Amino acid sequence: MEEKATIISLKNVCKVFENDQVVVDDFNLDVKEGEFITILGPSGCGKTTTLRMIAGFELPSSGEILLNGSDISLLPPYKRPVNTVFQHYALFPHLDVYDNVAFGLKLKKVPVEVTDKKGNKVIKMKRLSAKVIDEKVLHALQIVDLDEMEDRDVATLSGGQQQRVAIARAIVNEPKVLLLDEPLSALDHKMRKDMQVELKEMHKKLGITFFYVTHDQEEALTMSDRIVVMRRGEIQQVGTPEEIYNEPINAFVADFIGESNIYNGTIEAPERVRFIGSVWKCPMEEGFEINEKVDIVIRPEDVILIEEGKGIANGVIESKIFKGVHYEYIVKVGKNEVLCRDTRNHEIGKVVGIRVEPENLQLMHKDFTINQYADALINNNNEVVIGEDPFPCDVTQLLKGSKLDEEGYLIGPDGKKYDLKNAPVVAEVPLDKVTLSDDLNSGQSQGKIISSVWIGDHWQYIVRTDDEEDFVINSPYTWSIRDLVSVSIAKEDIALRLKKGLEEYVVE
Repeated sequence: MEEKATIISLKNVCKVFENDQVVVDDFNLDVKEGEFITILGPSGCGKTTTLRMIAGFELPSSGEILLNGSDISLLPPYKRPVNTVFQHYALFPHLDVYDNVAFGLKLKKVPVEVTDKKGNKVIKMKRLSAKVIDEKVLHALQIVDLDEMEDRDVATLSGGQQQRVAIARAIVNEPKVLLLDEPLSALDHKMRKDMQVELKEMHKKLGITFFYVTHDQEEALTMSDRIVVMRRGEIQQVGTPEEIYNEPINAFVADFIGESNIYNGTIEAPERVRFIGSVWKCPMEEGFEINEKVDIVIRPEDVILIEEGKGIANGVIESKIFKGVHYEYIVKVGKNEVLCRDTRNHEIGKVVGIRVEPENLQLMHKDFTINQYADALINNNNEVVIGEDPFPCDVTQLLKGSKLDEEGYLIGPDGKKYDLKNAPVVAEVPLDKVTLSDDLNSGQSQGKIISSVWIGDHWQYIVRTDDEEDFVINSPYTWSIRDLVSVSIAKEDIALRLKKGLEEYVVE
């Protein structure tokens, strides 16, 4: 099969705002003609800024954006053969469906060969005829299944219908690339799922390149030919939905794409890794060393529940939720939670054994650009518990515009009340925001320095607590291996991300 040509290339693209904030950093990506590609990542990762640079609404600080090999980095939006569908549609409320879709065509001029008074053939820019506009609009409305609604007032349409009008308005100009900026975010859950299927079908009908931006993992997995996972302005991984889900390159990707169990582990021996209190057999690629700290990722569907004492570890079933085709369980193994799925109905409180086939244990080198704690939780004092130690944190970062009331509940901007007690979160702390002291009472946690490496102009230490939680620290100060130290982290330096939707914690 002949490989499709590259239509868009982003080469070393960077975007830095006036406050020296790097939003997109050294972004490199080739997009094939007719491909459905999705940029996926959390809020603030740079995905929308990347799309806006392709559209021309933002200019890159450096790098090139090529369309069919030509640099369009500095072209204004109206000169680029791309169209954008915005998050909130941006329809004209005073126009009906037909006129919303036809708006751009009525302004458009196309080159036409005419004969001047001297009989010479010349090219003039002329507006489209009413007949041509009518044909193009009706064709676009047919593609989005709105061909009998051209006279409707857009204010009378449902959210899904308005979204289709916005898509029709974008495709009527026959762009080479359609840019979609979280276009389904304003829809309810059922309509969003229906529109995912419809968008994929539209992509097949049109055959043009779709460049889609979302923070919704399900959307990305459902619709995309390829997914680009971003974090803090950088690409983490590019691959098919199957590759991203089954072979995540690091713990961030594994945690962000679908549900995962992520644990801190230690290499005990060749093909042996210790985590959650047991030693597990695990195939290893070259490059892993004895005593190295690693991330272990296990998908819930790969955890096998068996009779107590017949697995690698034993645990107690702490909760279960019926999901239709299976039950979803949380099994407590020591202080660790294991999320798993099983078609059998087990009772809460039952002691079970768990095992995982070795090939389903995904082993990853630790990413020491930041401390990430995927098994943290919020306690009843709105502190984040890392390992067994509570750290002050700002839970209002979990919901923009929220505040805490006198009872400690999180109050949203719409007045909704949330109880975050025992809410599982991912906590992240930069390496240079952890402070060490020999005053063991000055910090929130204590541990022993197990590693020290000189990196150019500073030391990088690993402090391990009694409960085997590790803190990686960049520091200009000198400490010795086996020194006992306290660990302090300021409230404002702990970033939090909920592992479940906020609606799970609404107080009725």
